[in-house]
Amino acid sequence: MSAKHEAEAGRTRLASALIDNGSLTSDWLGPYHAVPRHRFVPDTVWPGRADGVRQGRAVHRYTDPAQWWNAVYSDIPLTTQWDDGGHTGDERGTMPTSSNSMPTMVFSMLAALDVEDGNRVLEIGTGTGWNAALLSHRLGSGNVVTVEVDEENAADAQRRLARAGYFPTPVVGDGAKGHPDGLPFDRVIATCSVGRIPHAWISQTRPGGVIVAPWGPQYGGEAVVRLTVNDDGTAGGRFIRSSAFMRLRQQRAPRASSRDYLSGPWPADGAKSQTALSPEEVGGWSAMFAVGVQMPEAFPLTERYDDGTYTLWLHDTAVTSWATADWEPDRTAYEVVQSGPRALWDEVEAAWSWWDARGRPGFDRFGLTVTPDSHTVWLDSPDHPVPIRG
Repeated sequence: MSAKHEAEAGRTRLASALIDNGSLTSDWLGPYHAVPRHRFVPDTVWPGRADGVRQGRAVHRYTDPAQWWNAVYSDIPLTTQWDDGGHTGDERGTMPTSSNSMPTMVFSMLAALDVEDGNRVLEIGTGTGWNAALLSHRLGSGNVVTVEVDEENAADAQRRLARAGYFPTPVVGDGAKGHPDGLPFDRVIATCSVGRIPHAWISQTRPGGVIVAPWGPQYGGEAVVRLTVNDDGTAGGRFIRSSAFMRLRQQRAPRASSRDYLSGPWPADGAKSQTALSPEEVGGWSAMFAVGVQMPEAFPLTERYDDGTYTLWLHDTAVTSWATADWEPDRTAYEVVQSGPRALWDEVEAAWSWWDARGRPGFDRFGLTVTPDSHTVWLDSPDHPVPIRG
């Protein structure tokens, strides 16, 4: 099959899947067909999975054409850069740092943005340029500003956009600063995740305007939030769906390794106990979000073993406390070790129990209120803030 037929067949197949799952709405169907994804995908990609947390081996457009076309027109994310561009070659790098996002996520977020003719949009994270092209087709290039921190990614995206006939305003710089020269914006959309909504995004958006961004605590779990900006410089709204995006570079937090926490040979100064709560119960994306919101200064690591068992490590960001919980199959009690001023496993149990007692709510029951000084996650309404532990 020729490249043209590959593109047409793949685009039609993917459109049907996106329409069926509700992400591709009628108002974005025209831009979808006018802005084919393959024009914004590099020749070498690492296909991901729908959950967004693993990448397969490298696929090349000219040496593996059938696999490349299949990947491009599958509903999966495609990693396009590792380690901020410091990694080369076909092997996976240490950390994925840029991608062409999963189409379901792209069009779900664009639908949530709810643009209207004449709206001016600020995009944070140009990436490969596909999202900027879709916005430019819908609103006109003159109404779109796209910010990218990586100079090479920005240059590549501008070339792709120009070849496709789109010329949004490109900005190379810190996405957390937005684009003060272009304000006010009617809409802001981020294609990278944050743990704090930069106040510049709010101050550069007109009252009544909308911000759509992936948000998640350090602990893990992440969801797309849709915020409406208020007259007083605050913003608030609900989470609309789970997500798994790469972090805004300026908000990446360095993480100490487990070795940095131990004061001596295992179990160091840790106190042993047992728990009936399985580490498996606290490992789901929604559970991690609910726990992480309550424990903003903590994060987990998982140490897996050849026999299929694993140890869940819990660390505080101050490097003063740690805990472990060992998972083995067919157990009803699990060994726990804790050390430091914070009993981190006890905090996890309390946070998980709070979530469990409320029916294990999904992301759509949570919301976020942002002021210049605070971020408050709430359940069901702003009158019910999620408790903070630790």
